[in-house]
Amino acid sequence: MIRIIESKDAGRLLTRKAARMAEAEAVVAPILAAVRKRGDAALMEYARKFDGLARKSVRVPERELLAARQRLSPEFVRAAATAADGVRAFAERQMPAEWMRAMKPGLRLGQIVRPLDRVAAYIPSGRYPLVSTIVMTVVPARVAGVRNICVASPRPVTEVFGTAALLGVADVFEMGGAQAIAAFAFGTRTVPKADRIVGPGNIYVAAAKKLLAGEVGIDFVAGPTEILIVAQEGDPRRLAADMLAQAEHDVDASAVLLTGSKRLAAAVAREIERQLDGLPTAAVAGRAIASNSAIVVTKSLDEAVDLANRFAPEHLSIPDESLLGRIQNAGSVFIGPFSPEAAGDYASGPNHVLPTGGAARQRGGLSVADFVKAISVQQLNQAALKRLAPAITTLARAEGLEAHARSVEVRLDEAPVGRRKRLPHLHKEHS
Repeated sequence: MIRIIESKDAGRLLTRKAARMAEAEAVVAPILAAVRKRGDAALMEYARKFDGLARKSVRVPERELLAARQRLSPEFVRAAATAADGVRAFAERQMPAEWMRAMKPGLRLGQIVRPLDRVAAYIPSGRYPLVSTIVMTVVPARVAGVRNICVASPRPVTEVFGTAALLGVADVFEMGGAQAIAAFAFGTRTVPKADRIVGPGNIYVAAAKKLLAGEVGIDFVAGPTEILIVAQEGDPRRLAADMLAQAEHDVDASAVLLTGSKRLAAAVAREIERQLDGLPTAAVAGRAIASNSAIVVTKSLDEAVDLANRFAPEHLSIPDESLLGRIQNAGSVFIGPFSPEAAGDYASGPNHVLPTGGAARQRGGLSVADFVKAISVQQLNQAALKRLAPAITTLARAEGLEAHARSVEVRLDEAPVGRRKRLPHLHKEHS
């Protein structure tokens, strides 16, 4: 049974369950080291041990991908195309623009946008093969102009391989866990080194990404999935269904309802019990509901919004658009009774790879911007440089960087380089 608590007792919900990250890091560290040192040999050992790999190489032959594509039902192909169209349209609107303009006389500034060369998408296929994650990761990369896209998934699932083929991905690898992350981070003879690894995964995948961040680009370290719903009124059936939709992902998932109505709280709690009965994923969803979820009775709508911002949920559901201006922290926001989180998971367009565990305080979800570099550009003529020279040279000498100052002065035909009096500086090392 889900807990119904008062807002004064909601503090423990804001302190999420520790994801055993330290323990997971200790487990994956030797795996990363082995793949770094022994490459394919270590990768194959772990793939056979943890993923049950039967083939001779983790690389999936293209003929197998094309065969999987042929086995997809017409209905599935249409569904995948609808999802891809939505994600593509949204990603195109997100694409950073190139620009170049005169900011002051003689000073032109701007940015060019260039795609990453190679990205790797991790697609979980354990309890649930997340076919939709291929669309969410590959399509934005395509929009960004990434030339080389790789996909890794630990099980040979027809829909996963077939969808990769539908999207034109030929570099697919049957591998998972920390060993897959390590292979993309370091590169092996079989697996190319990636510039960035994206996509969700279990705690061992998350730990590997955390340990390798900096050596390879990552999207973020994702924890258990979560939803927070703000509702003062509404249909208990819909609210319960939304909470169970999130809870069925994982036993560590969480679903929280914030409401000022005790009557609605009780009705949703009853409805959750009713819907759990007969739900095929009840074994997972029931544990998540009992262990990590709650209905919080708040004193006001203002308090509910404040709690939502403090929680910074992966998914946030609000009753209407009037609250949107007050939302500060969320991975993705769903407005109104006909915007279920499942729409975002599959087909509406925004990405479903989202920050969890409070990371929505720092960033939003995966976007096309994760697959490009915005490179600044600057062009000064002599007059513009001369106007800025006093500021440049004064600051450079304050930092003790004489050559910086002289690199400006030599362009302005000022006093001969080497004869300038050095000014006192703030410190001896550039910070």
